[in-house]
Amino acid sequence: MLRSMSPQLNAGDYVFCSVNDENLLAGVQVLGSFREREGLTVILQRQQAERLGLPFDYIAAWITLTVHSALSAVGLTAAFATALAMAGISCNVIAGYYHDHLFVAQADGERAIDVLRQLAADAE
Repeated sequence: MLRSMSPQLNAGDYVFCSVNDENLLAGVQVLGSFREREGLTVILQRQQAERLGLPFDYIAAWITLTVHSALSAVGLTAAFATALAMAGISCNVIAGYYHDHLFVAQADGERAIDVLRQLAADAE
């Protein structure tokens, strides 16, 4: 799977916000969400969060690993997380049904792509 992970950098700035009132999100396209005790964490395009006046403190680049990764696959997350950590890049991972999605600091987006492509090349 590492060989064919084909990382793709998606355009835009993304932020993580926490909301207690989901009605605030009416008419907004939420990229991802997770319910926690403290509130609903949502991933939004930065412009949407700013328009809604939602606070955030982390601006991320969104990378999609285009390989179809099974939810039961073992080791893929550990491999790319280790490679990114060795490069000093923090990574927040969301596993979708078909793909893994990585959120790294916006300033690290291109460098993260380089690290991931090198990881894939080394796996061959």
